[in-house]
Amino acid sequence: MKRFGAFHIAVLVAGFAFLYVPILLVVIYSFNASRLVTVWAGFSTQWYAALLNNSQLLDAARVSLMVAAVSATIATVLGTLVAIVLVRFGRFRGRLVFSSLVYAPLVMPEVITGLSLLLLYVAVAFDRGFWTVTLAHVTFTLSFVAIVVQSRLISFDRSLEEAAQDLGCPPAETFFRITLPIILPALIAGWLLAFTLSLDDLVIASFTSGPGATTLPIQIYSAVRLGVSPEINAASTILIGLVTLAVIAFSLATKRSEVERQRAERRTAP
Repeated sequence: MKRFGAFHIAVLVAGFAFLYVPILLVVIYSFNASRLVTVWAGFSTQWYAALLNNSQLLDAARVSLMVAAVSATIATVLGTLVAIVLVRFGRFRGRLVFSSLVYAPLVMPEVITGLSLLLLYVAVAFDRGFWTVTLAHVTFTLSFVAIVVQSRLISFDRSLEEAAQDLGCPPAETFFRITLPIILPALIAGWLLAFTLSLDDLVIASFTSGPGATTLPIQIYSAVRLGVSPEINAASTILIGLVTLAVIAFSLATKRSEVERQRAERRTAP
């Protein structure tokens, strides 16, 4: 095994610095007392207080949270059904086409997805607003949820369901009392992942949002084009905090799912 030397450490530090120093600067300058974002004038939380009086940013944040919550919930339900079909129904006719269509948004450029959805909404005369951007977010977050739940279902021990049904438990009750609690961490992880992706999205939302449905990334991008203000740094810091919490929760849910899977395997091992 090659030794992990000073050169490797330097490359690793440089890589992390390239990724996270810009984010750290945004967080630091959100506490800058000066209105000039590049001139440090002391520590202050005044821009967070000013942010509470910025109705445009608050409305955009409210819309983003509502869109993320609703789209993540719908994507979790549909993604779970997709994962069940792909894992439990074997190699049915058209399975390859079905799975390709489901996972296509993973590799599709966001600008293409946004433009195609915009053309669809125009073609069917669907006025753009809250539901158009919500449905757009469902289309690309559903794939991520399906992958997370499918990976859990593949390792699921079917003997637990068979034992419940042998004892007289109907299939639907078996699903809600046996299957659902076991795969629940994967569902939570999928929901959090979909919520984070929706909260961060700018490209697709810029094509599909309408009057009264401006999301926070769109509002921040529009404001930055006129100049970076400390309030934007404060709003970005809050958004970074929310995404960080969601990623941590996702990691913990994934780790818990893996621990429960290993425990279930040890219980059923001969």
